[in-house]
Amino acid sequence: MLESMQMGTLDMGIVTSGPFVNFSSDMGVLDMPYLFENKEQAYAVLDGEVGRSLLDTLEGSGLKGLAYAERGFRDITNNVRPVKTAEDLKGLKIRVMENEVYQKAFDALGVNATPMAWSDALTALQQGTVDGEENPINVINSYKLWESQKYATLDGHSYSTAIVTMSLDKFNELDADTQQVFLDAAQDAAEFEREWVAAQESDQLQAMKDNGMEVEENPDIASFKAAVQPVYDAYPQYADYVKKINDVIATVK
Repeated sequence: MLESMQMGTLDMGIVTSGPFVNFSSDMGVLDMPYLFENKEQAYAVLDGEVGRSLLDTLEGSGLKGLAYAERGFRDITNNVRPVKTAEDLKGLKIRVMENEVYQKAFDALGVNATPMAWSDALTALQQGTVDGEENPINVINSYKLWESQKYATLDGHSYSTAIVTMSLDKFNELDADTQQVFLDAAQDAAEFEREWVAAQESDQLQAMKDNGMEVEENPDIASFKAAVQPVYDAYPQYADYVKKINDVIATVK
């Protein structure tokens, strides 16, 4: 979809954040593990100066980022054992997105991180060629992953956005007033979608339990954070962004 916007064969779309690192390396900072503890922190960063500066980096690839909608915090599921601590993950074969930061994060957790397309992952989960996967609660529900996964751990290792994106050439064809209309409308739509996602989450979590999943709602997050610290050391190019993000987070009550 993003390539189609670059080529001008598609004007607009809304795309999960994971692939954007392939169009702007700076966007990878948003994939860093355990960057946000809650949605309020994420919104403060993404809707502010830092979030806008990251979207602006997409212009070098012919894309215009308009606003950050929501997929939600990503959690881990598996069909082998309950996971409460980072130690419990060791040795599990977990499907991850085809994204270097995600792969490094799960490698640091002692997981056999297995990158593959989501269409292939569904078959792999059903056949047991991978033990688990990681996704937001709404995805776990949409695909009824309880049919292949027994355990869920709400570790929230990454806050996943869906970015409202436009072809930069198409955006630049608009006059300034119309450009602002698109920016404002995209932000309004993103905020509405966030509320819609939040309104469903408690029911979706209950559906997971009702369908037999054992859900660990209070994992030892400190153990996970400690395990992935080397990932931050591996990306010194993100240090300035991480500092700016943490400065914003410090202002969120």
